[in-house]
Amino acid sequence: MLEMRHLNVSFPIYHGGSRSLKKSMLFKGSAGRLAHDGNHRITVEALRDISLSLGTGDRVALIGPNGAGKTTLLRVMAGIYEPTSGEAIIRGRISPMFDIGLGIDTDLSGYDNIRIRAMILGLSNSEIDSRMADIAEFTELGEYLEMPVRTYSSGMILRLTFAVATCFEPEILLMDEWIVAGDESFMAKAEKRLTKFVDRASVLVLASHNIEICQRWCNKGLWIDQGRVNAYGNIDDVIDQYRRSIDVA
Repeated sequence: MLEMRHLNVSFPIYHGGSRSLKKSMLFKGSAGRLAHDGNHRITVEALRDISLSLGTGDRVALIGPNGAGKTTLLRVMAGIYEPTSGEAIIRGRISPMFDIGLGIDTDLSGYDNIRIRAMILGLSNSEIDSRMADIAEFTELGEYLEMPVRTYSSGMILRLTFAVATCFEPEILLMDEWIVAGDESFMAKAEKRLTKFVDRASVLVLASHNIEICQRWCNKGLWIDQGRVNAYGNIDDVIDQYRRSIDVA
């Protein structure tokens, strides 16, 4: 359903026609992650030679330090970033859950934002109509749904966006950190809904620093560091390797 073949992703930084001492030091201190392309630009090699094949039933945790390349890999899988070289082959519907509050129009009502965000997720008008009552009930916002979102608190906006983000049937679900929605009184309800939502996905790819969450939800681990795969396999085995590397460091 999802396959990466010798995937590389690089981002240009600036023109590097004449290398200064500072640039040279940066290059040497980057563990090889800075490079030059054919246009003499300095680039960051965000992902390097990633190969991965995922199918039904795979739940993969992306593990690694900040800046390792986890989010970049998720965004390639989602079609947000194009590979510099290599292939990203997707067979199935991608459901990315990044920045679920991004794009809210605060001048529109809650109902209007529900409809717009659901359309962005790929739902038809009939599908939105059939889910509207469930979404509205789950938010517990009542008459506020008829009011402009600018009148909402941050917690109310999170309830709204979370309800929409979990209203469809996911196939290939991509998550950048586990989602915690709303205040304490709402969290148990949100956790239950999120659990059912994730369970319905055929494939899950979850990037998280929370090892317990990774072990709870994933059966495989992909340890990435400096854009490369350090280990891939059983979730417990990969976590053990990752933890040992931290202890040694």
